[in-house]
Amino acid sequence: MRAALNALTDELKRLKASGVKSVVVSEESLALLHKVAKARGQQVPASTLASEVAFQPENRNHSPAAKVSEAPTRYEPPAPSKFTVKAVVAAPVSDFPAPPKIVLPAGDKQTRWDALLQLVQNDPLGKARVPAGKKPVLGVGNLDARIFFCGDVPGPEEEEQGEPFVGPAGQLLTRMISGMGLKRSDVYLGSLLNWRLDPPAATGGTVQLGKRTPTTAELAYSLAYLKAQIEVVNPEIVVALGFTVVQGLFGAGAYKSLGEVRSQWKLFAEKPVMVTYHPSYILNYATNRSKRAIWEDLLKVMERASLSITDKQQNFFLEK
Repeated sequence: MRAALNALTDELKRLKASGVKSVVVSEESLALLHKVAKARGQQVPASTLASEVAFQPENRNHSPAAKVSEAPTRYEPPAPSKFTVKAVVAAPVSDFPAPPKIVLPAGDKQTRWDALLQLVQNDPLGKARVPAGKKPVLGVGNLDARIFFCGDVPGPEEEEQGEPFVGPAGQLLTRMISGMGLKRSDVYLGSLLNWRLDPPAATGGTVQLGKRTPTTAELAYSLAYLKAQIEVVNPEIVVALGFTVVQGLFGAGAYKSLGEVRSQWKLFAEKPVMVTYHPSYILNYATNRSKRAIWEDLLKVMERASLSITDKQQNFFLEK
């Protein structure tokens, strides 16, 4: 129970950081939270789910939602709702296939990328994990890009469009790229994972809200597709956005935290890798200090790519 609540809390934090204002929750889930809160004397610590969410129906379009709350400190049972919705935390998959062996045809970059996209779309594991009406997420951008930005796991917006970095965090990343003097179409944007972590059947066919850390097997499986993208694009630099990407590229036990490796140059697939924060971190901690931290990492990328750096760019987000 504690693990499930912690997983759901982590996902709600991520959704809140990425700009999501509401999520749907079943009456059964609410009842279970009521029971947990009652067992704890109606006092819910800040580390639990109830410190992150205040539950109430949303009137707009008559759709139910769980509103993200700023800092509720005491649990108050909500009035009964007439709505019935679902949000289920899925468990990790225990029996996982070996990484695929990817062989791309000869030809130009577009021909090889198109073949890779077909492999992703027809992957049996991916088909099981992509909800009906949604799309697997490969990469997008310039196949001759010098800089390859790598994120972690697709979100709901990405599943909808089949393209990485289209939600609030992606919009922020686009502004960062613009700040570097580049356009989104100048770079390549990819994801470590091409679909969500658990199949729809594990969540009753509903939207997956319970975020968990990818297993070693899942990282290895997805890494095969990421390596193929890097092989096709052949960038000069890879930018790893967030700790999940670090775990995928260098191994789950290579580093204990992002701070241990952030702002350093590493090597993956014979490509220099700059490790920095995921844009969602900046959405959650939008201070000049946090913005400057990721910007200094991007300045290192610009310097290594021999991009011109103006005085204005050099001084972005410095404390006045």
